[in-house]
Amino acid sequence: MTECVFCGIASGEIPANMVFHDDAFVAFNDISPKSPIHIVVIPRQHITSLCEVDQLPPEDRARMPVVLSEVARQAGLEKDGYRVVTNHGPDSRQSVFHLHWHVLGGALLSDSM
Repeated sequence: MTECVFCGIASGEIPANMVFHDDAFVAFNDISPKSPIHIVVIPRQHITSLCEVDQLPPEDRARMPVVLSEVARQAGLEKDGYRVVTNHGPDSRQSVFHLHWHVLGGALLSDSM
C-alpha cells in the first residue's frame, strides 16, 4: 500500500465516497467536512502542493479549473456559490502533502478562511 493517503484513494486501494473521476483527477467527499458540502479534488499524479504544479502535464494544469467547476456544478453549488481552497506547507495547515483543493458550499460560509 502507498504511503500517501490521497494516492491510495486515487488508485482505489483506500475506499472513498467518489463524486467524480477521470484519467487525471478524482474527487471525493471529505471525511471531516467543514461545510454541508465539502469535496476534495486531487490529481491522480502525486504532486506535493501547488508549488509543484508545473510537474503536471500542461493539459492537466489547463483542466484544473474546469474540473473544479464541474465538481461544484455536479454538487449543485453553482447557483448559490462555493469556495475553492488549496494549501501549501505546514503554516497553511496542509495536512496531506498531495496537491488538493477543497470545494466547500451548501450554506453561507464564514467570512474568515
